[in-house]
Amino acid sequence: MSEIILENLLSPVVLFFVLGIIAAVFKSDLKFPNGLSEGLSIYLLIAIGLKGGIELSKYSIESVINPILGALFLGIAIPFITLFILRLMKMDLKNSIGLAATYGSVSIVTYGSAISFLEKNGTTYEGFMNALVVLMESPAILVSLLLLKIIEKNNAVPELSSQSMGFLPASVKFIDREVLKESIFGKSVLLLLGSLLIGLVLGERAVPMVKPLFMDLYNSALILFLLNMGLLAGQRLPEVKAHGLKILLFGIVAPLLFGSLGVFVGSLVGLSFGGATLMGVLAGSASYIAAPAALKTSVPEANPSIYLGLSLGVTFPFNLIIGIPVYYEIAQWIQ
Repeated sequence: MSEIILENLLSPVVLFFVLGIIAAVFKSDLKFPNGLSEGLSIYLLIAIGLKGGIELSKYSIESVINPILGALFLGIAIPFITLFILRLMKMDLKNSIGLAATYGSVSIVTYGSAISFLEKNGTTYEGFMNALVVLMESPAILVSLLLLKIIEKNNAVPELSSQSMGFLPASVKFIDREVLKESIFGKSVLLLLGSLLIGLVLGERAVPMVKPLFMDLYNSALILFLLNMGLLAGQRLPEVKAHGLKILLFGIVAPLLFGSLGVFVGSLVGLSFGGATLMGVLAGSASYIAAPAALKTSVPEANPSIYLGLSLGVTFPFNLIIGIPVYYEIAQWIQ
């Protein structure tokens, strides 16, 4: 285990991420132009979607239905578990919902880093795993916001009561149009889903055109993006620290708990060693793009310095340095 963690620490993507954190901590004048940061984000989303669609075109629906169901289960179950834990920790409802949506959704860049880790170790994985990224992006956001409306309407007790776990009362509006727009048609989901569908329709015919930019240069672009993420994470660390030790511990324990659950579910639905590792990475990661965008619109009372600071300042670097190798080892042990 220690050798794998050390090897991951010495990879270019992690070292450039650490360089970004150091620059932020020591208040360097290093910063990325907004246009470049946005461009790199768009590039990674399209690259992951295209690769997933092209690979998915090689599989029949029968061979992917179980992994799809496993991914949807995780996207629905993790918000419930997160909300329950945080309410036991006496966190207020709005911030608990914010973290439930954030930790139930996924981090595209953590997933991309895990792919690089597997490729570096010569570990194969199912090509359709990229498609599961899309499936796990939105359900947690929708489930979390629905839970909020049910609990508020029924004036439920903080710990999920039988009322809040039952059928939705007729008088409760489902989810307003803005929530649906942010969850399904937000930038990250739209680009991922759109690129995946394009890759699925074109299949191998798309490879000659997309390979030079979206496949050959992927790892180099990831290095630049993670340098920028390191800058942002370093700036968020003081905000997370201000909320106390318990919330910091949650940012470390939660990915281990959910990542282990993801590896177990991945193995249960028949994924390979590499595929189960990636399922663990998806389950253990936390969103800092799609979920915060939806929360800003639908739960403005939730504090961004908690859900964004924790996901970007604690869980993201933890997964990048320690989490990915841990999920890899757990998958190896299970299989």
